[in-house]
Amino acid sequence: MIINSTNPFDGAVIQSYETHTANEVAGIVNAVNSAWANWRNVPFSKKAELLNNTARILRERKSDLAMLMALEMGKPLKGGIAEIEKCAECCEFYAKNAADLLKPELISTDASKSYVTFEPIGVVLAIMPWNFPFWQVTRFLAPTLMAGNCGILKHASNVFGCAIEIENIIKAAGFPENVFRTLLIPGSEVNAVIENEWVRAVTLTGSTAAGKKVAEKAGSLIKKTVLELGGSDAYVILHDADLELAAETCVNSRTINSGQSCIAAKRFIVVEEVIEKFTELFVKKMSSKIMGDPIDEKTDIGPQARMDLRDELHEQVKESLNMNATCLLGGFIPDGNNAFYPPTVLTNVTKGMPAYDEELFGPVAAIISAKDEQHAIHLANDSVFGLGAAIFSRDVKRVENIAATQLQAGACFVNALVKSDSRLPFGGIKQSGYGRELSHYGIKEFVNIKTVYIK
Repeated sequence: MIINSTNPFDGAVIQSYETHTANEVAGIVNAVNSAWANWRNVPFSKKAELLNNTARILRERKSDLAMLMALEMGKPLKGGIAEIEKCAECCEFYAKNAADLLKPELISTDASKSYVTFEPIGVVLAIMPWNFPFWQVTRFLAPTLMAGNCGILKHASNVFGCAIEIENIIKAAGFPENVFRTLLIPGSEVNAVIENEWVRAVTLTGSTAAGKKVAEKAGSLIKKTVLELGGSDAYVILHDADLELAAETCVNSRTINSGQSCIAAKRFIVVEEVIEKFTELFVKKMSSKIMGDPIDEKTDIGPQARMDLRDELHEQVKESLNMNATCLLGGFIPDGNNAFYPPTVLTNVTKGMPAYDEELFGPVAAIISAKDEQHAIHLANDSVFGLGAAIFSRDVKRVENIAATQLQAGACFVNALVKSDSRLPFGGIKQSGYGRELSHYGIKEFVNIKTVYIK
């Protein structure tokens, strides 16, 4: 099968890739499992050296890698460079800390000695999306390799070039052959990989629908999964918020990666007392974002990654408008053979509309009115998703308690946009998935937590 990589800016085919056959896939998985027999015993110090090499190469090549992302999925260059820097930092974090994070834990019992060890389990399959094609792979790969596991990547078909470059970087860093490999296969062939006896666990970042399918297949085989799925993050703006800060932060979060981020702000829940002023500031700041060629350094918002995704987004907007939402900005498909969608602001958004109930994966903001603080919290939690949330108020002590105890999400931020950080766990609840990536929680997801008891 031939899969084309298409530039969403102009519709041009960048590269054509011949996918791996079933026999080739089986051979790659077997090779990775064979490599694990030695890799699992490599000292932390050596693994750290190789991962630090990876960080160095990423930084050396960040301009080229950012250009590749711009061409394959439309990411503006400055966003691509920031993504590669973040990947390098993640590699350095695990290179520095993995040995300590996985050191045995002594437990006092009636035994003469008892403790817990954290041992690698084997080959981990990663099924990754296109929107952060290097970062989402790195946050799986760095802890996986440092834990002594080996990795296989099934990347999104529109970023096969990025997938190949990740494997090349791992090789250039000096990792042993077959410790990490990329599979060039369509999504329809993933189940066969999950079924392979040497694949011990699966991690997926993607849509809730994709997560359900992978969890069903892996669960039927008693293979552990970590799922980081969709989100419709609510940002709550209370009556005493710094509205200038709130509007600036909310717009930046909504337009990160041209709006194509699972933890981008999507629903803006504003108490009635300040909704008029907030909306005015929000629309002004959204309209200032520059949409254009992703390789132009002035561009804030590039095209959506694919035409079909852009069209799906527009259908969600149209349906919301047909249900009496109001469009204050954008809301149309620009002319041209490209996948652009302009910064869009919808108000009068209510339950039952796609803009309220669904994930809008693009630069479309839904402003929702709340009667008061408790109503705002209720609206924020009134979602099938639970990935991230933020709340804005000058009374930090009061809203810290709301963030910690009342907002239903895997991460809750106060007066700041939701973001991932290698030092902090990342993941969601409800239909946003389960399990955690990053921090010490992430590196322990795919290890054998083994009890050792000595009488």
